[in-house]
Amino acid sequence: MTATHVLEQARKAGVMIATAESCTGGMVAAALTDIPGSSDVVERGFVTYSNAAKMEMLGVRADTLDAYGAVSEEVAREMAEGALTHSHAQLSVSITGIAGPGGSEHKPEGRVCFARAMAGHATHVETQEFGPRGRDWVRRAARDHALFLLLSALS
Repeated sequence: MTATHVLEQARKAGVMIATAESCTGGMVAAALTDIPGSSDVVERGFVTYSNAAKMEMLGVRADTLDAYGAVSEEVAREMAEGALTHSHAQLSVSITGIAGPGGSEHKPEGRVCFARAMAGHATHVETQEFGPRGRDWVRRAARDHALFLLLSALS
């Protein structure tokens, strides 16, 4: 599963992609744009590390953040849907999680919430528990899983 496959399938489908990333800090967008010619598929990427950025750039609601916290499927959903609303893309993926170190009893290190939004389809949300494997490992795993979610929407 590579970014190249995502770009190929998006081209075939005539779909533009937007990313909305928190804990990965733009790694998904970077993986896609590392490939020459990706500008015909990658519309934009949002790096919304702070709650303020999530609200200002993606339209995540303050009451959602207050009720569920930034690391939640509810916020991931609003991030992915906001990426579509605030771009010209037809497909988006969002990531919000705790890469580590740290975490809590209720939100442990390695928990990452994802959402995939596609025009005309229901938004898919899920949580992956990668475990306390270290910040770099969790971030790479989250990037790869987000690419998988994009590819699965295009297949």
